[in-house]
Amino acid sequence: MTQKTSIYIRIDERLGVERSLKKFKRLCESFGVVREYRKRQEYKKPSIKKVEKTAAAVKRRNKTSFRSGRGGKI
Repeated sequence: MTQKTSIYIRIDERLGVERSLKKFKRLCESFGVVREYRKRQEYKKPSIKKVEKTAAAVKRRNKTSFRSGRGGKI
């Protein structure tokens, strides 16, 4: 069962259009609309996704080991 949710923003005269637009952008970010859009922009083969995922994991691991081995402030 898919869940259909829509983002509704009521534009209030007191708040103005600019604040309502900022609120809309924040809600889109929290719902993951932008992330899903970027993900669907181009098709990637599963093998390429796997390679990118492992590369990101290695990069993340190196970054955390560098931070912990530095000995300074985190």
